[in-house]
Amino acid sequence: MPNALQLPNDLDALKALVVEQVVRNEQLNARIILLQEQLNLALAKRYAASSEKVSADQIRLFDEAEVEAPADVAADVDVTPVTIAEHTRTRRGRKPLPAALPRIDVIHELPEAERVCPHDGAVLKAIGEVVSEQLDIVPATIRVLKHIRVTYACECGQCLKTAPLPPQPIPRSLASPGLLAHIVVSKYQDALPLYRQEQILQRIGVDLPRATLANWMIQAGTLIQPLINLLRDRL
Repeated sequence: MPNALQLPNDLDALKALVVEQVVRNEQLNARIILLQEQLNLALAKRYAASSEKVSADQIRLFDEAEVEAPADVAADVDVTPVTIAEHTRTRRGRKPLPAALPRIDVIHELPEAERVCPHDGAVLKAIGEVVSEQLDIVPATIRVLKHIRVTYACECGQCLKTAPLPPQPIPRSLASPGLLAHIVVSKYQDALPLYRQEQILQRIGVDLPRATLANWMIQAGTLIQPLINLLRDRL
């Protein structure tokens, strides 16, 4: 990296240099994590007991679900006291799923051949429903926003108008506001490095180099700077 006396004077060259260093830092951080894991493994092998006994901490790696499940189950249920003759019994049940979550009805019907009474052959009639709920998740999907700007013209040939494009965080960029926000939150809130986000995007068929993601982060930081300044003034 050039020292302060060798920094280019051109603004575009400076931006390119910053992007290069951001990507380099991401690579070095990933390398540090890998080396630390290798060091921990080497130390564990070097100073481990000579016998083949497994430590309690190692055992917990395999029975984590069994160890943690009782506490999770207790936290996940409603405890409602039920009074029965001579004593009080605690009845447990799942907490209801948040009402704000969207519901999708999945109807399960009897086959038509089974809607017949086996005693007199009469057709069975629906008299009610048994409803249960499961929590589901839709994996992240990525889509392309195709902006179609309609153009209008007058027959006189002297008037031509095209609908304007809504303001964008980064003009002429592939990143929509939603994608930009997702990358920012993943990196700074969820501690997901750009190189891992690059890999995740590649798995769903999108090739966005780390240099591009880093450049977006720099420009996003510039966009949010006025808000940061306002917060500093008020705090």
